[in-house]
Amino acid sequence: MRRLDRRRKLRKAHVRHILVATKPDARNILEQIQNARNPLRMFKKLAKKYSNCSSASKKGDLGEFIEGQMVQKFEDAVWIQEPETVPDNFVKTQFGYHLIWVHEVILPD
Repeated sequence: MRRLDRRRKLRKAHVRHILVATKPDARNILEQIQNARNPLRMFKKLAKKYSNCSSASKKGDLGEFIEGQMVQKFEDAVWIQEPETVPDNFVKTQFGYHLIWVHEVILPD
């Protein structure tokens, strides 16, 4: 976790993710989400079934976090993704491969 600058107002985001160990698994899950009639419903279902994170029990919901709480590559992916859109890629971190669904980005006042 990076050190937070308390003088600066930070962005917040509400996200879900699916964490898997291998690139082929991430690619397969991403394809299923992209081809689904209801992508968010499919994301939740696959998060519960395949995610290696404890958030799997909450259908991948990580809740809200502030800038600086997550690893850099994960956060970078969150800030560039449009909220409530189907992910077009996955992100590799030291934990594995993440598929990310951004519900909301809250910018500072």
